[in-house]
Amino acid sequence: MSMFRMVKVKICGITNYDDAMASIELGADALGFNFYKKSPRYIDPSQAKSLIESLPPLVSMVGVFVDEFSPDRVVSIAHGVGVGSVQLHGSEGPEYAKQISEVRVFKAFPIDEKFNVGSVSDFPANAFLLDTKDKLLKGGTGNSFDWTIALEIKKKGRIILAGGLKPENVFEAICKVQPYGIDVCSGVESEPGKKDLKKLEDLFYEIHRAKAELWNMK
Repeated sequence: MSMFRMVKVKICGITNYDDAMASIELGADALGFNFYKKSPRYIDPSQAKSLIESLPPLVSMVGVFVDEFSPDRVVSIAHGVGVGSVQLHGSEGPEYAKQISEVRVFKAFPIDEKFNVGSVSDFPANAFLLDTKDKLLKGGTGNSFDWTIALEIKKKGRIILAGGLKPENVFEAICKVQPYGIDVCSGVESEPGKKDLKKLEDLFYEIHRAKAELWNMK
């Protein structure tokens, strides 16, 4: 099966029921919940649990963690809240990931022109999430990076393309990179933690347009 037919869509930074349902109804395969307290999109695990329990089945739930001190706590929160995958978005190393191997792991890598593509090979993850490197922010920067680097990393395993994706550039991103999945957060927000329905609708329109374009080029 061609890779582009498998492109999964994760909408991250979900904080409320309306945004979650809008994302699902438009076609999201996964929702991301940010458990990093310094993030403007932070959601308390107990609130996330109640929200997830109210959502329909057959949608993947992902917990986002940044340099959480205890790997055991990551696993405990994941199981308690009801997320099946964990996204490590800090400086966590391979050994850290091995300690939470009972859940599926995405490892986020901050990408710039100096990124060592070979470094991803040492990380035991189910997928590599590629985000734009920023000196201060841990994701949600709204900025993109050179996608030719993503094409190189794609040779090492599944990639989830993030970093500044929005309705205006997601068509080009999917057509050029053909990633396993894409991760969109700030590009469909009216403010941090609140989605903009029009932007969500425009995003999914462009995603479907990209898939159709690639199908026609087959």
